[in-house]
Amino acid sequence: MRDNKVITISLILIVIFIGGVVLKLAQAVLFPFFLAVFLSFIMYPVLDFFTRHRVPKTVSMILLLLITFSVLYLLSMIFYSAGKSFAAELPKYGDKIVASIDSLQQRFVPPANIQPIHWSEQIDLGRIGSLLLSTLGPFLSFVSTLFLVFFFLMFILAGRGKTKEKLKRALPPERNERVLNIIHNIDTQIQKYLIIKAFVSLITGAFVTAVLLGFGVDFAITFGFFAVILNFVPNIGSVFATLFPVTIALLQFDSIWPAVWILVLLTLIQQIMGNVIEPRIMGEGLGLSPLVVLFFLFFWGWLWGLAGMILAVPVAAIIKIVCANIPELKPVAVLMSKD
Repeated sequence: MRDNKVITISLILIVIFIGGVVLKLAQAVLFPFFLAVFLSFIMYPVLDFFTRHRVPKTVSMILLLLITFSVLYLLSMIFYSAGKSFAAELPKYGDKIVASIDSLQQRFVPPANIQPIHWSEQIDLGRIGSLLLSTLGPFLSFVSTLFLVFFFLMFILAGRGKTKEKLKRALPPERNERVLNIIHNIDTQIQKYLIIKAFVSLITGAFVTAVLLGFGVDFAITFGFFAVILNFVPNIGSVFATLFPVTIALLQFDSIWPAVWILVLLTLIQQIMGNVIEPRIMGEGLGLSPLVVLFFLFFWGWLWGLAGMILAVPVAAIIKIVCANIPELKPVAVLMSKD
């Protein structure tokens, strides 16, 4: 028995290792595929709505695909141009940072035996801006693969509804109903999670953008866009979505009070949307453990970089949903849960 357990664990580790290698090497194909799968869950209700109203499926698919392709392309261009302008403007804040640090250094004079640090030589935001652009580059390369996303979406949407018919023919009647119920529950819960998460993220980004534009903060639209993306990362994402614009506000304005008010308002928005609105709509049952979130962020970040970190939490949520609906895997869902 002990030998069997050792063999089983060894095989599981080997499969995980091989799976990680495949995911790493096949990023160029699998990232567009994963993105297409997530988009398909959001688009299914719209496709079903058109079908119920007797719109031909082919016409509905073409319309949805064109809208999706246009939105993805537009968002990619906005993200790229915003990232470029942000990286280009970073050096001008370098002088303000150095001046602030030098002012603090003059107030707290170090002992005579300690050599003062020349911060103007240490801080190079131009180099940071170049690093930012090089980091954004791999993520933005998916613009060139939008046609691949389009291709995958076309086949995923075309196969909508055919899986159930295939399962009816493939499985015996006594197992058919149980498997179909499990698939239906998984499908419904994934749709609910992705649609609500996308909706809440867009509303959060809109509020963040409105606040920053009201105060006249630089890169307000960029930070609003980041707020939408970072909202998919529980707890950690909201912190970064708040700290980045507050830091820019501190450097941009002569007074500290605009940054203080921005901090208060953005924190209020994140708390209300993340801890009040979203749980009420989605339900507490889909909450993920912070440890699970961190693990998936680090793993997918190592695997696919920034693009992997954005997909990490939705992937974790989908795995939890699948495990919760399969009796044999329910313990895994419980371990991944926040409660």
